[in-house]
Amino acid sequence: MPFQFKIQIKEIIKPPVWRRLLVPEDFTFYQFHIIIQAAFGWENAHMYQFRPIDHRLNPIISDKEMYDDGLDFFEEDELIDSKEVKLADIFKAEGQKFVYTYDLGDNWEHLITLEKITEEKLLFADCLAGKGNCPPEDCGGPWGYEELKDALANPKHSEHKEFRKWLGLKKNEDWDFNFFSLKQAQEAVRNVDFDQEDNYELV
Repeated sequence: MPFQFKIQIKEIIKPPVWRRLLVPEDFTFYQFHIIIQAAFGWENAHMYQFRPIDHRLNPIISDKEMYDDGLDFFEEDELIDSKEVKLADIFKAEGQKFVYTYDLGDNWEHLITLEKITEEKLLFADCLAGKGNCPPEDCGGPWGYEELKDALANPKHSEHKEFRKWLGLKKNEDWDFNFFSLKQAQEAVRNVDFDQEDNYELV
C-alpha cells in the first residue's frame, strides 16, 4: 500500500514550493529523506530530521551517525535512527502530518501530509507533481530566501550584484523562482542510488 505525500516547504509563498510523491510504505525514513532531497533538488549536504508537528513530542527520526558524540543530549528513545524505522511504522492514516527539517542551521522545515494510502503495488518512489523552484543551499533559510528574492528583483538593491554573482548568473540571466520540471524531478527520484555514500556538512 504505497503512500501519497504532499511535501511543502514552510514559510515560502509566491510561489509556494511543494512536491507530491508516491513512496512505498516499507521505505525507511532514511530512504524517504533521500527521495525528498532528489524531488526538491536539494544537495544532501546537511543534517536532517523528521519529527511530529508539535516539537515537544517524540520521536525525532534522524541518522544517528551524523551526531557523533551529540547523542548524549537526547533522552532514551527520543532519537530513532532513520535507517531502522519504516514509513508504515509512523504513518497510519490519511491526513496525518509530520515535519521534515533539512539543514538545522538554515532550518528548512517541510510539512509532510499523507494525502492517500493507495492499493496499487509499488517498488520504487516517484514524483507526481510539484510547484516552485528549490531555494539555493545556504541562503539563510526562508527569511534569507525572501531577502534574496527582494535583492534580485531590484537592480538598485545594495546586494543585487553580489547575489547574482553568488548564484553564478550570467548577463541577462535570471533566477526563475517559479521553475519546476516534472520530468527532471521524476528522473531525479527514479535514479536515486541509496548505496551512494552520504555527503554531510554537519552544520
